[in-house]
Amino acid sequence: MPSGRQLRENYKHYRIVNRIATSSFPVYNEITMKKIQKIAAFVLGAILLVFLAFSAWASFPAPPGEASYSALESGGLVTAVQMPGWIIFSPAVSQPETGLIFYPGGNVDFRAYSPLLWKIAQAGYVVVVPDMPFNLAVFSPNKANQIISAYPQITTWAIGGHSLGGAMAARFALENPAAVKGLVLWASYPAASDDLSQYDLLVTSIYATNDGLTSGADIEASRALLPTSTVFVEIEGGNHAQFGDYGLQKGDKAAMITAAEQWNQVIASTLALMEKIAP
Repeated sequence: MPSGRQLRENYKHYRIVNRIATSSFPVYNEITMKKIQKIAAFVLGAILLVFLAFSAWASFPAPPGEASYSALESGGLVTAVQMPGWIIFSPAVSQPETGLIFYPGGNVDFRAYSPLLWKIAQAGYVVVVPDMPFNLAVFSPNKANQIISAYPQITTWAIGGHSLGGAMAARFALENPAAVKGLVLWASYPAASDDLSQYDLLVTSIYATNDGLTSGADIEASRALLPTSTVFVEIEGGNHAQFGDYGLQKGDKAAMITAAEQWNQVIASTLALMEKIAP
């Protein structure tokens, strides 16, 4: 049986161990929480910097040229009206039943396609180009639904777009097959996951030989994702930026033809599709 001295020593040892045990956990927890707070602050700061950098980039899209501003002035054969969320071009002397919704390219001002869309409207079609969030159609690929609802007098729609806008137009056609009868791609192609090959859809794919951003290989690969009836139109000497009116584009090649020459070919090929879907 332990003596009184041993009992006192054991009790003293127990108190020391207990004091260490009960005091170390708060210290450990406090250190852990400080580390977690530092990591969280770093992560949040990094996210904020990325968001600010992205916002700054997205706030300065490629601006429209002089021809675009001229096309936005209503008069003569076409009326151009800037609505909340989009611009609508329509013939001044007729009431068409066929329309085209056109998605702009990534980080390109949606007004920069006005010279081409004006000409398409002049041929007797309603043409609507939406203003996309952050100038990127990927943030609102289904915006066409709002436009279709806003113009019930248009009974037949085609959708199209340039570059990223074309990819998102293809996605809309994939997810809303009853909403559109035609798809026109300007220097663009569907995402690999957006297989339209079995769809009952009239498609025209227009591309340029001097395009530094959408290559001939990209267009060739897209054939498997599009209906076998797709019409492919090659513009000899054209480039990526001249599918619109916004000047030079980083990564693009120099065009061997003028912007006006390229526009005329793009417009003619787009109108050929519109004529096919018109009732």
